[in-house]
Amino acid sequence: MILCIGTTPAVQRVLVFRKLVLDSVNRAATTLDGAAGKSINVAKVLRTLGERPIATGFLGGDRGEYLRAVLAEKGIVSEFVSVNARTRLCITLIDEATGHHTELVEESQPVEPCDYEKLKSVIRQRVTGCRALIMSGTITPGGPPGFYYDCARIAREAGLLSVVDAHGTSLQEALKARPGVVKPNRLELASTLGRELNDEPALLEAMRDLHQRGAERVVVTGGKGATLAFNGHSFWRVIPPRITPVNPIGCGDAFTAGLVWRLLRGEALGEACRWANAVGVANALTLMPGELNYSDLEPLAEQAKVEQVF
Repeated sequence: MILCIGTTPAVQRVLVFRKLVLDSVNRAATTLDGAAGKSINVAKVLRTLGERPIATGFLGGDRGEYLRAVLAEKGIVSEFVSVNARTRLCITLIDEATGHHTELVEESQPVEPCDYEKLKSVIRQRVTGCRALIMSGTITPGGPPGFYYDCARIAREAGLLSVVDAHGTSLQEALKARPGVVKPNRLELASTLGRELNDEPALLEAMRDLHQRGAERVVVTGGKGATLAFNGHSFWRVIPPRITPVNPIGCGDAFTAGLVWRLLRGEALGEACRWANAVGVANALTLMPGELNYSDLEPLAEQAKVEQVF
C-alpha cells in the first residue's frame, strides 16, 4: 500500500470549448466532473498502475462527500479528516481552436489546528503495512509549515520511502527529516531557493543544494522540457516524447505516481524517471487529470530518452 497525503483536494471540472471567446457567452461542447487535487491525482494514477493507494487529507461539505463517493467508486481506499471548510472546486477550460488550457483554481480554506493533529493520527495508524508515503501540494492557509517534516519523519521511523512534491517553506522544513525523494518542478525549485535557475548548470547546483540539506534523491521536472534527476552521486537527464496534449493538468502528479511505482520495484533513479516520464505524458493525453490509459505507457516509455549527465 502507498499512503497519499494532501491537505487541499478538489472537485475537478473540465470544460471543453470549440472556441473560447473572452467577454462573451461560451457554451461547452464537453463537461466532465471528477475528483482531483495533487494527492488525489497521485492516488488515481497509482490505482491504474496496479498499486493500492490510500488517500488521506481534509474534506468538507457536499463537495467532500462527492470526492469520497468518487474515490470509493474507483476502488481507492480513503480515510479523510472531516473539516468545516468546504472542499474547493477547480475548473479547467480547454480551447480546441487554439490548444490553450486555462486553470481556474479556488483557493482552499483554513482548517483548525486540531484537524492537523487528527490527520497526523490517521497517518501514524495507516503507515502500518505501507511501502511509501507521498506528500503532495501546498498545505491549507495558516497550516503548520512543518507538517510535511512530521510526515517524512513518521515515514523514516517506519522504514518507508518518503516522497515530497512541494515547494517553499513546506519543502525546506521537510528536508530536515531527510526524505527519500523530493520532486519540485523548475519554477518551484527556484522559488524555494530564492534564486534564478536559468540554465542546466544552475539547476544541477541547486539539486546538489537540496541533497546537502537532506534529500536523498532529487528529481526536477521541466514540463515539456527535460527532467533532471540526482541520487547524490550521478545526474540523469530524461527527454520526453513529443505529443499534442489534450490536458496537461496533473502531469506532475502522474509523474510522481510513476516514479514511486518504479522505485518500489527496485529500479535505478534514471530508469524510474524514464517510466515516470511516460506516465506523466500519458496523463496529458486524457481530459480528466489522473485518469490515464495504461496501454499508452510502454510506447511512451520507449520513446523517452535517458542520458547520464555525469
